[in-house]
Amino acid sequence: MITFIISLAILLAGYIFYSKYLERIMEVDPDRPTPATSMSDGVDFVPMPWWRVLLIQFLNIAGLGPIFGAIAGALWGPVAFLWIVLGTIFAGAVHDYFSGMLSVRHNGLSITEIIGIYLGKAAKQIMRVFSVVLLILVGVVFISGPAGILANLTPLTLDFRFWVWVIFIYYILATLLPIDKIIGKIYPIFGLALVFMALSLIVALMVKGYALPELTPENWQNFHYDKEKFPIFPMLFITIACGAISGFHATQSPLMARCMKNEKEGRKVFYGAMVMEGVVALIWAAISMSFFGGIRELGEMMVAQKGNAAWVVNEISNSLLGKLGAVLAILGVVAAPITSGDTAFRSARLIVGDLLRFNQRPIKNRLIVTIPLFAIGLVLTKINFDVVWRYFAWANQTLATVVLWTITVYLFQRRKAYWITLLPALFMTSVVTTYILLAPEGFTLSKAISYPTGFAVTMISFAFFLAYSKKNYNNRQIIEK
Repeated sequence: MITFIISLAILLAGYIFYSKYLERIMEVDPDRPTPATSMSDGVDFVPMPWWRVLLIQFLNIAGLGPIFGAIAGALWGPVAFLWIVLGTIFAGAVHDYFSGMLSVRHNGLSITEIIGIYLGKAAKQIMRVFSVVLLILVGVVFISGPAGILANLTPLTLDFRFWVWVIFIYYILATLLPIDKIIGKIYPIFGLALVFMALSLIVALMVKGYALPELTPENWQNFHYDKEKFPIFPMLFITIACGAISGFHATQSPLMARCMKNEKEGRKVFYGAMVMEGVVALIWAAISMSFFGGIRELGEMMVAQKGNAAWVVNEISNSLLGKLGAVLAILGVVAAPITSGDTAFRSARLIVGDLLRFNQRPIKNRLIVTIPLFAIGLVLTKINFDVVWRYFAWANQTLATVVLWTITVYLFQRRKAYWITLLPALFMTSVVTTYILLAPEGFTLSKAISYPTGFAVTMISFAFFLAYSKKNYNNRQIIEK
């Protein structure tokens, strides 16, 4: 209990204090026109109140990640709390805030275009393809997950494929329609429902006397049922993504950057939404570690259910909240991924639209871009969910790493405290490199090769940055664009 309360307090303190420091670095100007006001088009650039933008941003980024990812991450034990808390404050929320504000400062551009501005044309072209692939994977993950949950809750005639088609039809509508027609109206409600669900579960857990695990010296270890195959580093840092740092968020932030009416709102919308997601991940990690009797018991259940986190969600919700509460909880778990999935496809449409320089106002142009994306997504729903999830997780963290390097260059050019993103960029470089070398879906190399190689790639990346900084030291800009 103490570890959970302290972790929660640190997350809130991070928002109160560290986000204000980032705001000063960004030098926000409440009088500077935002894209929502200067480029309003009634489709994607639509001014909305900050609280609505915040709740939409939260729901966009809080898909299955802070729930399924936290459940899977709980298998490593209380050390997961550290990654959720520190990752959120010093990596994830920083990544989200600056990616959102950079979009605001660059007329609502997609993250791939911003990467191109600071890392060069080659990086832009690579990340355009990479981001679209990631967003399609996100869409697929956030179709398959809720479709599976809904299939378990409804009669046998309404099977998995039925719900896939229902969700797809909804995705098409949400992707094509102006952002204030569906997303702007119902997403804030779902966002509040997701928060209510998480808070209800943790309160019920405490009331019923479950013992939450503590991060003590004896618990500072790997509790995973397969320690050899799943070491804490780098596996934990890939598994818990959306509850700590997620590249997917950088694709979502431009959506809300096009709706913010004032730069001062960026701290609440971007940093605040990530902290809210960190809280959700913290709650689900704590619940998962305690509900079944302990971490090892959770591992046994996950093995028995073949890693089916949806089963864990259903079991916990029914037991802690009863039938009515369980319905609300499941709806929250279903709504979150669906609403992240549709904005993933919407972001993919915008990235492809920017690439093709398509005017997105005519619905014909939106259809030309959207239909092929959905066709690819539909095919991928036939692939095993666990396989798609693992590749999504690595691609997700890789994009986050590239975005952190982009922000680092931006801050360096502006003579700002670039170390605030340089340090997490180096850490995440090591994580994603080591993971792809070590993981079964990667090169399956030994630890003896993967760890030193991951460290070497990180040091090479650092050396490249030092060379870049030395070469461009005297050419840094003072004036913000």
